[in-house]
Amino acid sequence: MSTGTETTAASAGLRGVVAAQSSIGDVDGENGILIYQGYNIHDLAEHSTFEEVVFLLWNGRLPKKGELSDLRDQFRSNSVVPAEILSMLKTFPKDASPMDVLRTAVSALGFYDKAGHGTDRENAVNTAVKLTAQMGTIVTAWERIRNGLEPVAPDPELGIAENFLYMMRGERAGADEVRIFDIALMLHADHELNASTFTTRVVAGTLADMYGAVTAGIAALAGPLHGGANTNVMKTLLEIGDLANVDAWLDEALAAKRKIMGIGHAVYKTEDPRATWLRKFSRQLGEKAGELKWFEMSQRIENLMLEKKGMHPNVDFYSASVYYMMGIPLDQYTPIFAVSRISGWTGHILEQYANNKLIRPRAEYIGGRDLKFVPIDER
Repeated sequence: MSTGTETTAASAGLRGVVAAQSSIGDVDGENGILIYQGYNIHDLAEHSTFEEVVFLLWNGRLPKKGELSDLRDQFRSNSVVPAEILSMLKTFPKDASPMDVLRTAVSALGFYDKAGHGTDRENAVNTAVKLTAQMGTIVTAWERIRNGLEPVAPDPELGIAENFLYMMRGERAGADEVRIFDIALMLHADHELNASTFTTRVVAGTLADMYGAVTAGIAALAGPLHGGANTNVMKTLLEIGDLANVDAWLDEALAAKRKIMGIGHAVYKTEDPRATWLRKFSRQLGEKAGELKWFEMSQRIENLMLEKKGMHPNVDFYSASVYYMMGIPLDQYTPIFAVSRISGWTGHILEQYANNKLIRPRAEYIGGRDLKFVPIDER
């Protein structure tokens, strides 16, 4: 209890405050290094798969061949969402935000998982499997429903990345696109105690069920200060329109003190290692399509911002043009983030359950004291 005389050093936004111990992921912002359970993101992107990364985040080690096969089988057998969820989606307004739809659908999934309130390891892992398997099914089902189409059922022969593209489009994607999208999911899987991940741990710390914790994480991700930057990057590129317009547009934007979306990061002081891969993919997809405009515009903005402001691109900057060239609607970029980040969210929730303590920080009180109640007629 506050005595009114003690002083507390408050940290705005909890910046720099260590709020948990975790082995899941670490960010070295000074050197531009991201690791998952000890493995550098570059090593994983080069050699791994999204499903393998999910196992790593949940178990603290890479899977053996049989374990990975078992996990893939579990994802495939749990990728179909309850029919009641699809029926519910069809009642939503067609102009509803995809993130609002995802939040509501994930919350409702808990009704159909009888063991979903279990916080023991076995039940929690089973719920994590279901959520990871079904997140993409919900996102793609809504994309089709809002366009007057029937959802495409997941193909039990496909992995998470390939199934997402198949369910979104209604046809199989090429191997190159599947691999790019799979790596994109890996790159977004975890990023230490970001706002949405911290939110999931706070909720899980009350021993609320995983569906509730993940619903809260989706709500946090939907906020414009956390998710949505790559959507705004693409809107910017569309606004500029052509490589020849970049320099003048950027000069005007900087003069007006506009934030250049996708440039700079709260943690990284050098290049975001995830941007390294997404830059490569933006160029690769542009070359394949015979349309390098979006990559070249992005690269010009990157070079100018580095020259003028000493700022580097973050994960959102090149993911914008990558998803755009895959034909993914702009407002589905943040739901894709959730399709990936569910692996990190659930990993942190499992870690929280395993060594739980209620997360209950203090606030520095800055209000008045010793006020006397005044009757309502005298106010």
